[in-house]
Amino acid sequence: MNVLFTCHYHFNTNAGAAGVTWRLGQQYQQRGHQVDYYSIDHLPARLHPLFKVAAFPEFVAHRIAAQSQLDVVDASTGDGWLWAVWHQKRSQRPLMIARCHGLEHIEHEEYCEEVERGNLKFSWKYHLYRGSIRLWEAAISMRYADLALFLNQRDRQYAIDRLGVHPDRAQIIANGITQDFLNRPFEPLPQDGTLRIAQIGTYILRKGVHYGSPALNRILQRYPQVSVSFLGTECPIEQVYADFDPAVHDRIQVIPRYPYETLPNLLQSHQIKLFPTISEGFGVALVEAMACGLAPITTATPGPLEIVRDGHDAIVIPVRDSLAVEQALIRLIENPVDLERLRRNAYATAQTYSWSSIAQTNLALYQKARDLRGEKHDSIYSTPH
Repeated sequence: MNVLFTCHYHFNTNAGAAGVTWRLGQQYQQRGHQVDYYSIDHLPARLHPLFKVAAFPEFVAHRIAAQSQLDVVDASTGDGWLWAVWHQKRSQRPLMIARCHGLEHIEHEEYCEEVERGNLKFSWKYHLYRGSIRLWEAAISMRYADLALFLNQRDRQYAIDRLGVHPDRAQIIANGITQDFLNRPFEPLPQDGTLRIAQIGTYILRKGVHYGSPALNRILQRYPQVSVSFLGTECPIEQVYADFDPAVHDRIQVIPRYPYETLPNLLQSHQIKLFPTISEGFGVALVEAMACGLAPITTATPGPLEIVRDGHDAIVIPVRDSLAVEQALIRLIENPVDLERLRRNAYATAQTYSWSSIAQTNLALYQKARDLRGEKHDSIYSTPH
């Protein structure tokens, strides 16, 4: 089978949607399938970055047309809408997949909430494309795809109820973690009472830094045995330090970037994973930290809720609640028995997220979608109004 993955991002395989796409493709290749990738990086360098994003669906359509032997086009939402609309009724065409790495419509609503709270201000360009046309493109790509893949139930239901995606063509599929994270030795709690908290991901509004950092600042001031690591912030160290009292800077580690394969070593000797995100389709970094023996504190966003259960393998807290972040941290710092129980349960949960099994599930969903298309059920493949 020949598969083309498209991804409207720079193809940095260390993290994010590009990393997920690449790792899934690697699993396909190990099973003997031919895999190709197409991203923003393939567009001419002379083009303006904004034009690259806006024109990417057209470039994708040309790329599909140029590859006559394709069996499957697995496209990030919005990438394949132009091809799908033009070629929907052709019998001889590749299977079109719309893969949602986190529903942009829900992310947009969360951003609007932050604007209302005074934490964010949209640029004048936002509503010209990303907050308007882009959302329409994403909806069309899912509506016309043979199969729309979502990372969580909320995204799927939103797409069905509000974007016109037929439920028979909307499926939930998890992301995975690499073999390097699986079956690692489980580290016991430190005998000296010290604890280390890890926060993985970009230091941006969507990751909840407006709510997590104030809580962490109070925790560091209250508990001298606690330290915090920010991994993969993609920002200057000084930007993180600015949100904390100078007296606690010596217990804050900031690593703006790191090679993906070094993350298990970076997480060694950490016991708590803080994930105060306000919008999350899945949360690969959450599962990776769990596999390294960290107990998660996560907000009740759609992605994490597909992964963990409150009180069993995580503490789940409300979104946008700095006090709840602080209280959850205090609970784990002051109750090592609870901390150890959550760590062990989280570790066990993470072992089920191997890319090998998830790749097999993806391939089975391709076949199911192919069978549905072959049946030519008018009730499924008619254009929604």
